[in-house]
Amino acid sequence: MVEDGRKTGKELGELLAERRRKLDELRAAGMDPFSASFADRSDAAAVAKSYSILADAEESNDAVSLAGRVAARRGHGKATFLDLVDRSGRIQLHARLDVLGERSYEQLVSLDLGDLIGIRGAPFRTRRGELSVRVDEWTMLAKSLRPPPDKHHGLSDVETRFRQRELDLLANPDSRELFVARSKVVAAVREFLDERDFLEVETPVLQPIYGGALARPFVTHHNALDRTLYLRIATELYLKRLIIGGLEKVYELGKDFRNEGLSSKHNPEFTMLETYEAYADYLQVAEMTEQLVAYVAREILGTTTIERDGIEIELAPPWRRVSLRDAIKDEIGIDIGELTGKGPLLAAMRDAGIEVADDAGIGWGKLVDELLSKQVESKLVQPTFVLDYPTELSPFARPHRSAPGLVERFEAFVGGMEIANAFSELNDPDEQRARFEQQQRLAVAGDEEAQPYDEEFVEALEYGMPPTGGLGVGIDRLAMVLLGRSSIREIVLFPALRNRPSS
Repeated sequence: MVEDGRKTGKELGELLAERRRKLDELRAAGMDPFSASFADRSDAAAVAKSYSILADAEESNDAVSLAGRVAARRGHGKATFLDLVDRSGRIQLHARLDVLGERSYEQLVSLDLGDLIGIRGAPFRTRRGELSVRVDEWTMLAKSLRPPPDKHHGLSDVETRFRQRELDLLANPDSRELFVARSKVVAAVREFLDERDFLEVETPVLQPIYGGALARPFVTHHNALDRTLYLRIATELYLKRLIIGGLEKVYELGKDFRNEGLSSKHNPEFTMLETYEAYADYLQVAEMTEQLVAYVAREILGTTTIERDGIEIELAPPWRRVSLRDAIKDEIGIDIGELTGKGPLLAAMRDAGIEVADDAGIGWGKLVDELLSKQVESKLVQPTFVLDYPTELSPFARPHRSAPGLVERFEAFVGGMEIANAFSELNDPDEQRARFEQQQRLAVAGDEEAQPYDEEFVEALEYGMPPTGGLGVGIDRLAMVLLGRSSIREIVLFPALRNRPSS
């Protein structure tokens, strides 16, 4: 039986036994099946590019070194063609009995698909015009004891692709290219910020008090300290302490952890960028955000125009700006500015046919967030900043300068998905203390995502924090938008998954 090219049952057992037998034969012949290194090799793509000028039947006088997996084998008798695959691509090898000698040739052509080898030899072009490398000598680098996914079927089973990413990468060149591109997204983000004199820093992942977002944490215990610690849900509070300390422009790229449900946009551990800039506000941060996204798009894609679900999206500034109140009113006709109590807003939502539970732990602010995330967000396809949020939803943002009851905050949306969140940061320690106390009241009322009280952070604010603009960008979601993926599990190398069902 074959599933996505992977053998099962008796057939698999026979294949594994055969590969083990060949392993023993290599060792008996005095060959190390698992070499320590293979230095000074070239990438297959670099060799192909360098020797693309060779004419048909022309051979170079140079010698090159290559290393990778045996991916295919053709021919018999005194000459064999093999395909070698490395990260950069595929290249054809030509092994000849008269060049290698009988023993070395027979060992090479009897290798299994998936075995890793290193070779040295001269590039040439066959009479049929295919660039190849003659194998003058070869080295066993690692014996593959399991068969790779079938080259014709690839690996299409989604669960296997996500659970065993190594097989996905082996079988699907598109997956390799995707994660190379994701890595370049992160590099481009760093380049953008470094060029603007931001300092990259690192803050604790294990925290005695989690904070900086409204989310449930993962809890652990430190034995030596005998204290409860939390995996961070955000880096915000530590980074703002660095602003207080005078570093003025800082950023951190790293993992955050939130004990929340799984969805196409949520993984319990995810990569976040947070930046903080002294003497800036949320409007200046909005300008930087649209410039950042456009810069990364140009670096990775060579353009600021992308397509999602058949719709062309332009990422170049300026992006549309709309208030949260107007975004909700324009889409579903509910004016949250006129419905400032939980009861009236709940009634208006039900009148509009929106089902929502009357949960004691859900206040007016959470209902507003529900309207945005479930009724409006998916409609925000073109890049949009949604501005000016309720204070209840934003315990670390400064009060709005002209709109009582709101704070200076935006969320950025592209392709119907939130990719960024930013504030003019609250720097009044007394107001921050009052916000923490309000969050405590929400927690008592049943809100499991309320922000815990952090007295050390309030004390830090009492030393004085300059006006500051803060930004958080979900790197996984940014990569999803730029690289045309609809699920976060596609863009995370090893996403969280439920246990395999028992057979």
